[in-house]
Amino acid sequence: MTSALVDAPARALSIGPIQLDAPVVLAPMAGITNTAFRRLCREYGAGLYVSEMITTRALVERNATTMRLITHHESETPRSIQLYGVDPATTEAAVRLLVEEDRADHIDLNFGCPVPKVTRKGGGSALPWKLGLFRDIVTRAVRAAGDIPLTVKMRKGIDADHLTYLDAGRIAEDAGVAAVALHARTAAEFYSGEADWSAIAALKEAVTSVPVLGNGDIWSADDAVRMMDETGCDGVVVGRGCLGRPWLFGDLTAAFGAQSRTVDATLGFVAQAFRRHAELLVEFFDDEGRGCRDIRKHVAWYFKGYPVGGDTRARLATVSSLAEIEELLATLDLDAPYPGAAAEGQRGRAGSPKRPALPEGWLDSREVGAEASATLAEAELDTSGG
Repeated sequence: MTSALVDAPARALSIGPIQLDAPVVLAPMAGITNTAFRRLCREYGAGLYVSEMITTRALVERNATTMRLITHHESETPRSIQLYGVDPATTEAAVRLLVEEDRADHIDLNFGCPVPKVTRKGGGSALPWKLGLFRDIVTRAVRAAGDIPLTVKMRKGIDADHLTYLDAGRIAEDAGVAAVALHARTAAEFYSGEADWSAIAALKEAVTSVPVLGNGDIWSADDAVRMMDETGCDGVVVGRGCLGRPWLFGDLTAAFGAQSRTVDATLGFVAQAFRRHAELLVEFFDDEGRGCRDIRKHVAWYFKGYPVGGDTRARLATVSSLAEIEELLATLDLDAPYPGAAAEGQRGRAGSPKRPALPEGWLDSREVGAEASATLAEAELDTSGG
């Protein structure tokens, strides 16, 4: 099932002083890319493994959940944290905290989230529409980061009539970021349809002094190689494609010419990976019950296309202990081979295009007025920790 290209020319990636053996970044995913999942992905291949999205206000106020989310395992290096913020001063303070307390080797700013609760308050993929605000946030964050490389991740824009990525890419480059990443969809597209890789190529032409990373519809190592070949981008950001398939990073590492072990994804191998993921979640939460509850959402992704009956899937999706997981996995036909196409392709949420939720009058001007400022202030009250 691997597409490891043993004769592939080696492709590396530098983000500031960080040297990656493979030009691969794990995309931040809420509730997914915690320490447990990052450690698991790292066991299979090279790359930069980014944290869940961290709210800047929550970080500055040292919210307990947030402080746990930014804590890395000793085996994680380089340490990468993504921040979400809408206020320049708060974002600057959050970056400074990470730097002064030596909590990160790389910081990313989120300007790509399309979730309504974020865009409704002017955050995520809605924010780059306000050019001055975007410039201020990025400039102050880069300044606070100092020698720590700071990058931005964004979408094409709000919708087809309100594209922002080229302006935002140039502004970020001028502000001194170490790289820019583009999810080649608009906020209106959410995760539907096909990513517009031509936008990644256009951004690569517009931003010339720092790496441009492409994101969207990378379901296999072949997709990643094709994206780089077709767009000229310097690296790939992988999100939904690795759900239930952390060994994809091994495939990617091999496909880009770095040394990596290949995988024969029999059902036995997948069951072992699922069990390992559960163990790491238990360690992360320091609570067996909570760790097992968290692994439940991964069941459908891990066993997509494999001969695992509905009753067993249902029971795996309600497990409460590692012993219960082991008992259920032992009932599977662990010699069952990789099922091919049935296990490939899209995974995770897709949905359908929708009108983005935006603050009242947000699109009327590219500058921040009094009403927009009040809405943004409300967004900064979010202390969810990511």
